[in-house]
Amino acid sequence: MIIKQLVYLDALARERHFRRAAEACNISQPTLSAAISQLESELGVMIVKRGRRFIGLTEEGELVVAHARRILADTQSLKESLSELRFGLRGTLRLGAIPTALPLIAHITAPFSRRFPAVKLVVLSLTSQDIQSRIDNFELDVGLTYLDNEPLSGVTPKPVYHEAYVALFREDDPAAGNTHIAWAEIAKRDLCLLTPDMQNRRIIDGIFRSVGCAPTPSIETNSIFNLCTHAAIPGITSIVSRQLVDFFGLPAGVTSARLVDPEATRTIGLIMTDRDPAPPHARALFSMTHFMPAVVGPIQ
Repeated sequence: MIIKQLVYLDALARERHFRRAAEACNISQPTLSAAISQLESELGVMIVKRGRRFIGLTEEGELVVAHARRILADTQSLKESLSELRFGLRGTLRLGAIPTALPLIAHITAPFSRRFPAVKLVVLSLTSQDIQSRIDNFELDVGLTYLDNEPLSGVTPKPVYHEAYVALFREDDPAAGNTHIAWAEIAKRDLCLLTPDMQNRRIIDGIFRSVGCAPTPSIETNSIFNLCTHAAIPGITSIVSRQLVDFFGLPAGVTSARLVDPEATRTIGLIMTDRDPAPPHARALFSMTHFMPAVVGPIQ
């Protein structure tokens, strides 16, 4: 077994197509097919379901892919650790963040970039489920996600801040001028919320259930910025994180009120795969990031 065979298998599992996998590896399709067949022969199992085109992986193949990705990740981590000893930290750090955390992401990445200018940062906006999946498959180095709402597995967490919630509505709304408003009262309004695939939405739905409410939103969006702008529509109320408003401010003609009864919060933090030794890029970002007990101001 050689590393290249595992690289080709990983590409095939991702692309689910022999030609595209070969192109991703810059080799010919026969070369990729021969390498997969040789790997099957060495391991004594069928990895790929046979057919005229790619059908899928066998049960044994899925297990081989999982181990292959772990081996490839450890190999890459070894190379990065050796490079760090000789030249300092360089390469690429892949960071996935839930949309509600994007306003604060630069407070984490800016100090890192100043200290490690040779490291390229790739920041992606992803759902919490996508972050967990990509961490599991070694497609991300670090995630910024909810830590205490839905179970996480196989990761090392580090809390960064507590997310709180506010309601947004027009300045000419009857509720304008209130500093706070109850969740049960907000449930009676026409709401603009994130789509159900977003964990923030599932959190908000859970808070409503805790006060005996189950509102049906009038508008759903997968954009935190659309949440803010739709609050300018007459009669529409949006629910967003307080950090979003504190960082970017309110749209023209829109005001906010703190949501109470209950004053709910959720913890957002960094996660990386639970491996020892930790990958160099993830380890460095973790060591530099500290808990933010209050809303932060401009990036220093």
